[in-house]
Amino acid sequence: MTFEQIMQFLKDHENPNAKKVLMRHGARDPLYGVRIGDLKKVVKKVKKNHELALRLYATGNSDAMYLASLIADENRMSKQDLQDWVKQAYWYMLSEVAVADVAAETPFWNELAKEWMKSEREMVACAGWGTYSAAISVRPNEQLDIEEIGELLEVVRRSIHSAPNRVRYNMNNFVICVGSYIPELSDKARDVAESIGKISVDMGATACKVPYAPQYIAKVIDRGNLGKKRPSARC
Repeated sequence: MTFEQIMQFLKDHENPNAKKVLMRHGARDPLYGVRIGDLKKVVKKVKKNHELALRLYATGNSDAMYLASLIADENRMSKQDLQDWVKQAYWYMLSEVAVADVAAETPFWNELAKEWMKSEREMVACAGWGTYSAAISVRPNEQLDIEEIGELLEVVRRSIHSAPNRVRYNMNNFVICVGSYIPELSDKARDVAESIGKISVDMGATACKVPYAPQYIAKVIDRGNLGKKRPSARC
């Protein structure tokens, strides 16, 4: 499919109800509210396509931007490409999911994650914590800096309640990921989770809730899934 064909496909699959829901979550025009299942029909045809991904993301259309993340080639994405993407990621599905999941699969995920975490821009900081969490969920523990992750848990313990709104959500998710995917840090993550308690996040006019980290980690352990990695950050 060409760029023009894809954009026409998105327009043809406009879903007004889904669009309303997405806008309650923070999306804004231009977008069509295309369902993920329909986006994946394009992915099956296009597979990974670096140039097409960059062009789609540059449209500013939220559907096209999210689709771009699904077809991005992690082996061709540069640090500058991702820096450009994160600057344009104006709502959380783009910053902490689309951009973060692609970044987590690149060789420079750690560098970008730590840089973005320190940003004063909320969505950029979300992308940083999201990138680190996604990397933890898919990368072998031998590729991770366990000491660094332990230090980041302490950062969360100290600062989560004073962090910006969506950053709190992503810090909480980071604790969950550490507790679920890194057995040697699971006890520490559970301790941090208990100490920070329930996290208050304004989820807007939605029914979404913040996962309670101690309970979430306990369920992962009870199911016998501690340390089991995901096959891919993107899904």
